[in-house]
Amino acid sequence: MAVRLVVFDLDGTLIDSRRDLADSVNALLVELGAAPLDLDAVTAMVGEGAAVLVRRALTASGLPADSPGALERFLAHYDQRLTVHTRPYAGITEALDELQAHGLALAVLTNKPQRASAEILERLDLARWFFQVIGGDTPAGRKPDPAGLLGVAKTAKAAPFETVMVGDSAIDLQTAHRAGSAVCLARYGFGLHLDGVPLRGDETFVDDPRELPALVRVF
Repeated sequence: MAVRLVVFDLDGTLIDSRRDLADSVNALLVELGAAPLDLDAVTAMVGEGAAVLVRRALTASGLPADSPGALERFLAHYDQRLTVHTRPYAGITEALDELQAHGLALAVLTNKPQRASAEILERLDLARWFFQVIGGDTPAGRKPDPAGLLGVAKTAKAAPFETVMVGDSAIDLQTAHRAGSAVCLARYGFGLHLDGVPLRGDETFVDDPRELPALVRVF
């Protein structure tokens, strides 16, 4: 198979955003009268979009999961912290340069809200590599629904089997499987937990972003 398109997850794959997400969650919890959660606890809640993150944090803190205005307050706190501590993982820019030099189209598919995703990529000077960025609050829906991945492939004029999804979670794995695409799973990010999702046997795993160009050529 000749790969034509590589689609990246954002948090835990391209960027280390753990501290800013945790600080934003904890600002919300303290505002609501609860104690802050530790960094690892919040990190484990990330991956299925802002609304799910907020519900999980509220539940873990003993607060009603449907607390009025909680999502909006979290997003307001996060808007103030998008890139306070968030940075690309070491080796990401080199990997993106090499993939693009090989003529591959590059895109981002994330469950993070669209506006915040685009803003972070611009601020960190990562946006220049990607022809498309799709967030979890767009009409494409949220992963593991494969619609977003299939839509990016269609825009790039790449077949699903010519597409590789690079991510760090069971959500990314399921998305690739449902789309009929290859998948490369990052073990360097937030901690890869497959949550019982079965492997097909053709997945690859990456421990450093600089390994990505060689692994993509395996497919």
